[in-house]
Amino acid sequence: MSFLRLMVIAVLSLPAVPAEWKPTGSDWPEARGPFRDGRSLEQGLPERWSPQGENLAWRLPFGGRSAPIVMGGRLYLQTSAGSGETLQERVVCVDADTGKMLWEHRFNMYLSDVPPHRIGWASPAGDPVTGNIYVLGGGGTLLGLSREGKLLWQRSLGEELGMVTTHGGRTVSPVIDGDLVIVSGITSGWGDTARAQHRFLAFDKRSGETVWITATPGRPFDTTYSTPTIAEINGTRLLIAGAGDGGVHALKPQTGELVWSFLTSKRGINTGVVLVGNQVIVSHSEENYDTSDMGILASIDATARGKVGPEQIKWAVKGFLGGFSSPVVVGKQILQADNGANLHAFDANTGRQLWQLNLGTIQKASPVYADGKIYVGSENGRFFILKPHADRAEVLDDDQLGAEQTPEAIIASPAVSQGRVYLVTMDAVYAIGKTRKPPLAYEGRALPAGSGPPAHLQVTPADVILKPGAAAVFRARLFDAQGRFLREEAAEWTLEQLEGTLSGGRFQAAADPVGQAGKVKAAVGGLSGTAAVRVMRPLPWSEEFTGLSAPPPEWVNATGKFAVREMEGNHVLVKLADNPFTKRARAFLGLTSWSDYTIEADVRAAEKRRQMGDGGVVAQRYALVLFGNHQRLELQSWQPETKRTVQKRFPWKANTWYRMKLEVRNLSDGKTRARGKVWLAAEAEPAEWLVERLDPIPNREGSPGLYADAPFEVYFDNVKVSWNP
Repeated sequence: MSFLRLMVIAVLSLPAVPAEWKPTGSDWPEARGPFRDGRSLEQGLPERWSPQGENLAWRLPFGGRSAPIVMGGRLYLQTSAGSGETLQERVVCVDADTGKMLWEHRFNMYLSDVPPHRIGWASPAGDPVTGNIYVLGGGGTLLGLSREGKLLWQRSLGEELGMVTTHGGRTVSPVIDGDLVIVSGITSGWGDTARAQHRFLAFDKRSGETVWITATPGRPFDTTYSTPTIAEINGTRLLIAGAGDGGVHALKPQTGELVWSFLTSKRGINTGVVLVGNQVIVSHSEENYDTSDMGILASIDATARGKVGPEQIKWAVKGFLGGFSSPVVVGKQILQADNGANLHAFDANTGRQLWQLNLGTIQKASPVYADGKIYVGSENGRFFILKPHADRAEVLDDDQLGAEQTPEAIIASPAVSQGRVYLVTMDAVYAIGKTRKPPLAYEGRALPAGSGPPAHLQVTPADVILKPGAAAVFRARLFDAQGRFLREEAAEWTLEQLEGTLSGGRFQAAADPVGQAGKVKAAVGGLSGTAAVRVMRPLPWSEEFTGLSAPPPEWVNATGKFAVREMEGNHVLVKLADNPFTKRARAFLGLTSWSDYTIEADVRAAEKRRQMGDGGVVAQRYALVLFGNHQRLELQSWQPETKRTVQKRFPWKANTWYRMKLEVRNLSDGKTRARGKVWLAAEAEPAEWLVERLDPIPNREGSPGLYADAPFEVYFDNVKVSWNP
C-alpha cells in the first residue's frame, strides 16, 4: 500500500483510543524512560533477584539489543523473527503482568547492508496520548501502530528521503513530542537535501506526513544511535542529541530550527545526553574534534546559541572513553560506564571523579536509576543492582545470566514500571519483581502555548510526492521565538520550479506526464517558509538522458552522486567518483507504491588497478546486480542475508555495455516472483531468464532504482520502466 493511501486511511479512519487505555505515571514510554534520562520515580523496587526464580515474575525465550518500553500495562520490544529467507524485523507486544504474547507485527528488511544479527537495533516509542507505538526499522522503515497492533501508516525513508543504512546497523530510536514523532539519520535525498548530512526528521504521528527536516552542519562520519532528550531551557523547548557528524545539537522540536551545535568528535556520537540544570553532559570515546586525544566527558552551557565554543564548556574530562553507555544523574553525581564496563561517578559541578566500579569487560547498556538503586547490565551477561554512595557503589545483587563462557549478553538498558524491572538480554526477556505496584498518577503536560509575535513560518507537509494531476493542501503555521505554536495563518502562496495551479495553499500538479521537482512557498508578513514537492512520471517511461545536464531532479540520491555526460556520441548517466560519499549510490526513480513492473537499463563498468565496478537495477525492493570483481550476477532483496540471494557466475568485460532486465510480479498465491537477465547490449535479448526467485515473505511494492558501487565511474543509459503485461 502506498504512503499516500496509508496517510488517507490514517487520517480518515484512525481508531478511537480504546476505552481501557489510560496513561500512568509508571509508564516507561521511550528507550530512556519518562524523563528521557534513565530515571524513574518508582518506589519499592527489588534489590535482589535470581534468574532461577527469586523475585522472577516471568521469562520469555527471546530477546534482542533493543531496550524495551512499557506503557499501559504492556511491554513492547523491537526484535527479530524467523531465520534465513524468512528472517524479519518485528515489534512484540506482551502483557507486562503475565508475559503473555498479545500480538506481533513483522516487516521486511530490504535494500540494506544491515547484517541479520544487527536488526532490531532501535527501541519503539509509545505515545501516552493515543497509546500508539512508533518504530524505526534497521532498513529505514518507519511505522505507526495502534495499541492493538494495527498498522496506521508506514514510510520507507530510504526510498523516499534517501536515509542511509549501513553494516553497523546503528539506528536512532524515535521520540514523541506533541503531535510529532521525530527520528534522525544520514540522508541523501533530492533538491536541498541531496547532500549527504545527518538530518532530524519530524512526522505527524497520526498521518505520517513529513512536518520538518533539519540538517546538522558537520560532515557525517557514521550512522549513530544517540537517544534524544527534550528539555525546556530558559523558556525554549529543546531537543538535544548526538549525530553522525560528531556533534551534539539542540533543535526546537516543533519547528526543527537549529539552536546550537557542539562539534566534539571525529566520529559519530552514540551516547545520549543528560542535563544538570542548564548544563548538558556530553560524552564520546572517539578522537576529539580539536585534539588527538581519545574520548571526553564534558559539561556545556545549554543556553548557548550557534556554534558552541570553549567559553561555553564548564568542565571537560579528556580521555574518558564513554562511547556507548549513556550517563544518568544521581543527586550531585553523574554516573556513566566506560567502554570497558567500569562504572564511574563524577562530581556534576566540577567533573572530578568520585569513585569507580568494574562491571565486566565490554559495556553497551546504560544504567537506570530508580528507588535509590542503579540497575545495569554488561555485555558479559552480568546484571547488577547497586546502591550509589558519595564515595562508592554498594553491590546489592550481582547475577550472571548464561554461562561465563556463553553469556546472555546485555546490550539493552532495562525499563522500570509498576514496581518491576524489565531486563532484555540477547536471549531472553525477564520481569524482575513478583508483585506489581499500583500505578503512579499520570501528570501529563501539554506543550506550552505560544505568545508574542510570530518568529517562524512552517509549511506542512514539508515533503510531498505526487502523481501528475494530483493535488496536495499545504498549511502555513506560525511559531514564536521559543518554537511554540501560535496559529495557522492565511498566506501568500507562490511556486518555484513547479507547473500547476496554486490557490489558497492547494497545489494541483499539471497533468502532463513529466517529472517535476520544486517548492511551494508561503509568506506571512516578513516571514517565509517552503515545502518540497516532487511529481513522478507515470509508467511507462524511458530515459535516454538526451538534452539533460544532470539526473532528473525528482530522483532520490542522484543529485551530486550522478552526472550526465557525453560518451561515444551519446548522453549517459555517470556514477561519479570524486569523493567517498559517491563510491556507492542507490538512486530511486519513482513511487514506493508501484508494483508489478519491469526495469531495464544499459550498464557499463570501468576497470582500474585490476578492480572492476558493480552496477545494477532495482524494482519493487529487489536488486539485480552485476559484480565486477566477482564476475557474477546476483538477484537479491537484502544482500547480507545470503539465503534470499540467487547467484550465477557471469563473466563480463569492463568498458562494455550490457543490457540488464529485472521483472517483479506479485502472484495470486501471496508470493512474489523476481527474475532477471543480462546480455550484451549490442545483441538481441535472449529468451531465458538467468536468475529467478519466489519470495515467501514478499515485498509487494517499491520504487525502481539504479545501483552502483565502485571507487571509480559506472555508467547507465537507456533506462526503461514499464508495467508488466
